[in-house]
Amino acid sequence: MDGLAIETEQLRKRYGAFEAVRGVDLAIPHGEVFALLGPNGAGKTTTVEILEGYRQRTEGRAVVLGADPATAGGAWRARIGIVLQSTGVFDALTVEEVVRHFASFYPKPLSIDHVIAITGLQEKRKARCKSLSGGQKRRVDLALGLVGDPELIFLDEPTTGFDPAARRQSWDVVREFTRLGKTVLLTTHYMDEAEHLADRVAVIVGGRLIEVGTPREIGGRARDVAQVTFRAEGALAGSALPAVAGTVEAGPPLVRIATGEPTHVVAALTEWARAAGVAELPELAVTRPSLEDVYLRLIAEHAEPGTEVAA
Repeated sequence: MDGLAIETEQLRKRYGAFEAVRGVDLAIPHGEVFALLGPNGAGKTTTVEILEGYRQRTEGRAVVLGADPATAGGAWRARIGIVLQSTGVFDALTVEEVVRHFASFYPKPLSIDHVIAITGLQEKRKARCKSLSGGQKRRVDLALGLVGDPELIFLDEPTTGFDPAARRQSWDVVREFTRLGKTVLLTTHYMDEAEHLADRVAVIVGGRLIEVGTPREIGGRARDVAQVTFRAEGALAGSALPAVAGTVEAGPPLVRIATGEPTHVVAALTEWARAAGVAELPELAVTRPSLEDVYLRLIAEHAEPGTEVAA
């Protein structure tokens, strides 16, 4: 298919009698950030390693940047970047030396200064890698994946060990990368990371893709009922609630209303509160299930006995 950076059909990988990947079909367009989510042992890493050309598939078809990753050569490898869970950088070398060394492997690498800057390593440029913290070493991993200016980059748990500020900075790096029309295949256990970065997400359980969609729509998330909550206190305490569409659970004082019409419910509650002389409903909140909520529900529904269910 035209316009696809990655395409698989009935991708399978067996280890003896155990089938780690069971008929995975993917179609990832150029320029998309695609997140592959799943519990430990679900087949994420095996699938990604097949697409990277590091592992041979048992059956099925795989095309990455127009080539079969199982047989593609050096010219194809120069077009992809890989950020592994741990690269194993050279401890005796400085950050600049490692990045420069890896840049020499590619025909048209990015500027060393630019890569060090966008990965937030300026202050550690001359530091030896053995002196870096875990999060700083992860930034080096990211720099090594980007330095070749790849068309497609595989990010395997890219922000593990990052503090919140560093994670947000790394997200900016990925966004800058995709603004140039590059493609990203991301694996992560951070649902907020997937939600912020991914155009689409796929959930894999037991080697099978069970759901693919946008972060807002996957698993019927956009259609799930909303939760309207507030505290009925002061002048509102003991007052009969207005008739609303939904299921009401009153604490008291916390009131929860599960509804498919949150706008109408909030409007009705606002008029009710104003009639009681209350200008603002205390602690009013409207929420829908988070991506993590939906993810956990999906893997619980499809997990085989003994499968770890974790974000």
